[in-house]
Amino acid sequence: MEILRANNISASYDKNIVLKNVSFSLCAGELLSVIGENGSGKSTLIKCILGLKDTVSGDILYADDLKPCEIGYLPQNPEIDSSFPASVREIVLSGTIAGSKSLFYTKTQKETAKKAMSFFDIENLKKSCFGELSGGQQQRVLLARAICSAEKLLILDEPVASLDPIATAEFYTCIKKLIKKKKIAVIMVSHNISDTVSVSDKVLHLGEKSNFFGTTEEYRNSTLGKRFLGGETNA
Repeated sequence: MEILRANNISASYDKNIVLKNVSFSLCAGELLSVIGENGSGKSTLIKCILGLKDTVSGDILYADDLKPCEIGYLPQNPEIDSSFPASVREIVLSGTIAGSKSLFYTKTQKETAKKAMSFFDIENLKKSCFGELSGGQQQRVLLARAICSAEKLLILDEPVASLDPIATAEFYTCIKKLIKKKKIAVIMVSHNISDTVSVSDKVLHLGEKSNFFGTTEEYRNSTLGKRFLGGETNA
């Protein structure tokens, strides 16, 4: 089932086009990597998908039962002060409040948070202070928070930028598990082209002169892919 489709979208800041004629599609259970050099429009694309920025042309089409406010989002720099004494459970619970008008967490919200923590094997850390966790553990907590409000689409912005190789591998394992078990669609923005492509189903490369969209294999065999992957041709 198709979750999201962009048809020739363009976006600008102060009349300067920063995203031009971008098209792609994403289905349930697929991981799309969005790559490209700084200034290529990756962050702008995310804002457009989340409904935080209007396009100047083109269309973004969502599945009938998906709204931009229901998309899970893990930003590159989450606005969480590591020195603030919030527990893991409190952080994950905060992901359930989108659209809620109550000042108190409901039984359903608490159960949602519990399932998210269990899914990412962090329920044993629920009373731990977020700021005292390792970088890899913090990312799993933030990932659990993100899926509390997302059943169909999750966007990750540079999720492994600050992680060491071991934590990065563990994070990718979590993402693969999420996709396999829940059939959720994932869009992952990254500067680490080689590693990101290796775990993806599709690739959207935003270039200075032209864009590429296709399967991982098609990207590896494309001129653009060979240039950025150093001639790799095997998936």
